[in-house]
Amino acid sequence: MNDLLRNQGFALLTGFVFFTLQTAGLGAMPRETAPLTFAPEVPPPLTRTEPAIVEVHLDASTVLGHLDNWRRYSFWTFNGQVPAPFIRARVGDTLELHLTNHDTNGMPHNIDFHAVTGPGGGAEITTIAPGQQAVASFKLLDQGLYMYHCAVPPMLDHIANGMYGLIFVEPAGGLPKADREFYVMQSEFYTEPPAQGTNVLTYSHVAAVRAQPQFVVFNGNQLSLYGTNALQTKAGEKVRIFFGNAGPNLVSSFHVIGVTMTVYHDGVFSDAPQHLVQTTLVPSGGASVVEFTPVVPGAYTMVDHSMGRVELGASGTLKVTGAPRPEIYRADPVPTR
Repeated sequence: MNDLLRNQGFALLTGFVFFTLQTAGLGAMPRETAPLTFAPEVPPPLTRTEPAIVEVHLDASTVLGHLDNWRRYSFWTFNGQVPAPFIRARVGDTLELHLTNHDTNGMPHNIDFHAVTGPGGGAEITTIAPGQQAVASFKLLDQGLYMYHCAVPPMLDHIANGMYGLIFVEPAGGLPKADREFYVMQSEFYTEPPAQGTNVLTYSHVAAVRAQPQFVVFNGNQLSLYGTNALQTKAGEKVRIFFGNAGPNLVSSFHVIGVTMTVYHDGVFSDAPQHLVQTTLVPSGGASVVEFTPVVPGAYTMVDHSMGRVELGASGTLKVTGAPRPEIYRADPVPTR
């Protein structure tokens, strides 16, 4: 670990590491702290029209949680949750990252933002050991929905254990209004069988290398979008889902059963999204924005349409309330002879 930190060119000072990229005129820009939210919640759309310094605080730590209603797992996290917080900013903003590391396993961590222009997406200057802090600033040059994740080698292990999230960089003109916005992220978990007498699973690097997951889930848990955790909307409301695929290995075939979607591929907002989409491919390390307006009430199931993934947990529910629409969807009486 010491060699890694030396190779990254870090200066250690009383247990803290500080990196600040100087940006012309940075001090004159307004400053705000990003309102971070955990899945499936999304921060509200931005109302300002001018760039700002957006301060984001993330902390690396391990947390013992559940993969389903019984089996537990020691997740590697940012801010104690899988997936990590949703970050919302605007094109032209300066992202000021404050990263701390409280990993009790003694591992270094960093962050690679797919939205950041520069070596490693920021990973080169944010690698820190436990007890250290990194501060870095990045100009957000491009709009879109992007993944961020830990990129310390072996990167596979850090992503497979839960260190990922989404950052949405709004276009300068903002977005068309949506009634509901949700944060959904697919990922895989690779585990060994639990020891006798315990329900705690452990990570399998071998299974991860072979791309043979035991779990494929939405929002870090097989049950994250069921029951009282199901997404909620009303018939006639426009739903927008910010959908990411952390992988680390599999391509997602995202599908909402019972609607067709408008898709902004790769999370880039443009004047020409693809309409009437039944299933959209989202690669490992990618993201897309999908929109639809359900008009018939009921329970809609979201899946990875590679159906073996559903058996491993990649599904969830959107509950739609409203008046019946028999002219669109009804059960007819069985004909009699």
